[in-house]
Amino acid sequence: MNKLLRRAGGLTSLALLLAGCHMFSSSAKECNKPGAYVTAASIPPLKTPPGLDAPDTHAALKIPELNEPEPPPRGPKDPCLDAPPPYATPKATPRSTPST
Repeated sequence: MNKLLRRAGGLTSLALLLAGCHMFSSSAKECNKPGAYVTAASIPPLKTPPGLDAPDTHAALKIPELNEPEPPPRGPKDPCLDAPPPYATPKATPRSTPST
């Protein structure tokens, strides 16, 4: 019985440790570092092999070119864009009753 309790305690400790690893990871601010997508390049479209018909693309989605300025750079203290903003409900102010 003692061996079973030690094993269950060990597994519980391991599960808690693994679940809490996110708190200790340094990847919380990794989103402010440029990733591999920065160096990504467009490639030419695929070519249909000889003997096969090309797919019908007459109604394909056309992605327009963007003519917008670059967004301002994010600072090291700025939160990641995929992190939700802090949420707090406003405190209710006490209503004053009109005096008669």
